[in-house]
Amino acid sequence: MRTTTPDVTVTVIVFNDAERLPRAVASLQAQTHPNIEIIISDDHSTDDTPRVARELAAADPRITYLRLAENSGGCSAPRNRALDIARAPYAMFLDSDDELPPRAVESLLEAHREDPSIDFAMGAVERIRVDTGRTSLWMPHLVAERRTVDGIETEPGLLFEHLSTSKMYARAFLDRHGLRFPEGIHYEDQLFSAQAYCLAKSFTIVPEPVYRWYIAPYAAESAASISNQRHKLSNVRDRVHVQELIDAFLDEGDYSAALREAKDYKFLKHDFRMYANDLPYRDEEWLAGFAEIMNPYLARLAPGAYARLPRAERVVLQLVRDGRLADARLAARGLGQGVAPRTAVTDPATGTLYWGAEIPATETARRELSLDDLELDARPFRRALFRHEIVHLERGPGPASMTLRVRTYDPGLRLPVGPQIASLVISPGRKRLVVRFRLDPVRPGVFEGEVLLDLAAAPLPRHGFDGTRHPVLQVQSPEGTRNTSLLLAPLDFPPFTAGIPHHRLTVEPEGRGAGRLQVRWETVGLTSRLVHPLARRVAGTSLARKVRQVAKLVRV
Repeated sequence: MRTTTPDVTVTVIVFNDAERLPRAVASLQAQTHPNIEIIISDDHSTDDTPRVARELAAADPRITYLRLAENSGGCSAPRNRALDIARAPYAMFLDSDDELPPRAVESLLEAHREDPSIDFAMGAVERIRVDTGRTSLWMPHLVAERRTVDGIETEPGLLFEHLSTSKMYARAFLDRHGLRFPEGIHYEDQLFSAQAYCLAKSFTIVPEPVYRWYIAPYAAESAASISNQRHKLSNVRDRVHVQELIDAFLDEGDYSAALREAKDYKFLKHDFRMYANDLPYRDEEWLAGFAEIMNPYLARLAPGAYARLPRAERVVLQLVRDGRLADARLAARGLGQGVAPRTAVTDPATGTLYWGAEIPATETARRELSLDDLELDARPFRRALFRHEIVHLERGPGPASMTLRVRTYDPGLRLPVGPQIASLVISPGRKRLVVRFRLDPVRPGVFEGEVLLDLAAAPLPRHGFDGTRHPVLQVQSPEGTRNTSLLLAPLDFPPFTAGIPHHRLTVEPEGRGAGRLQVRWETVGLTSRLVHPLARRVAGTSLARKVRQVAKLVRV
């Protein structure tokens, strides 16, 4: 029988995740502050999770296994049922596919003990890509400095950090406000966190990592998290619905217009932006459904929230709102990439330059689609905006060669009249492959040319190369200044593979984001099994020269 009251209850929610549950629990058992209660809250799993959870509970008296009578289909019910039986004065939450760093509980509990009046403490979140192992911090600028915040109105930008799992809550705070996770909806964290931020009189931020969030951005649809199911219109509907619930909560309270605008800005900058990145890859039916769901909500957001966005994002938003969905797909390929539109039109009455081929009809559209602030005709040539697109691609005469027809759009008219010399550049190692070719004028602001790219000629490291590269295109001003911009590929051309010495080469569309031309090298044979792994292990040591010598012999 448990006689000691735990300091913190950590709830691990799980559904059909028998394989990863032990890792999550092990991260709790490794906490530097051991006086914790661990509740495994199972949303009625149908795999081997019940057996695994019971074994974990039998081996550690701090663990309680709670199984819901039926599946709820979300995260809220298992968290709420665990709160019903939690014994500690502080609460944390963990998903079964994630972990807590060893000092997570200690760091957040220390913040509560330093200032018992705070309602919750929050810390940094490590994001770990399961496909690459690459680690980054989630919203690092928000948690870089240790501080206590006296209410969300003083720092409304923190609404961007909407995870419930990065925080330790005072149980008295949750009970005082009857704050529980909303059941029966998705994106419950966003509503719960918005309510917690608004209801808290004060909370403390610690810069130490307190959560490890494993990200699988390209998981199969059947295994994808809710956030990665953006291809479903039901996902769009769920995300908009939770925003409407947040709006209703703000309307009921005495919250400022500035806070509401900050919340709207967060939705545009974070939530809508995720869908916008995917627009080039959606078909017409999906785009029409997306606009039908999204546009009524966009019309209700504060104008000031739109004004805070970069111009490229405002353009995509307005094109969606105007029903110009094919144009929205084109514009979305340039988000965050510095890509120009194919065309721009000047209003002869005002001299204003607008995105696209037509002058916008409404005052709002004219404000949002104006490109004057981009200074297309005046910005330094190195940062000038062009749009380079591959309009045709076919296999070349060599096994690893291809012929590309490239079209360059120059809406700012930065290139001089007449033919241009352009360069296609790709760098799989320290040395570059540079292929020069001619761009001929088609009409003012549009050039086109053909280039033969032989990837077998790309200089590779002696020990081989495993990696992905995206060719870029360079043009030059009359004064000799270079401009380097990305090269957009057809979104749906069939990939092809080729064999080159000690490597397998794949040329394919990027399949996400801007949709660049993508080239992948994979070492094969002895280079893959021995030389390349050894070179990576001894890189920068005195053995590196010997490995290079071995690599040279292998390649002979």
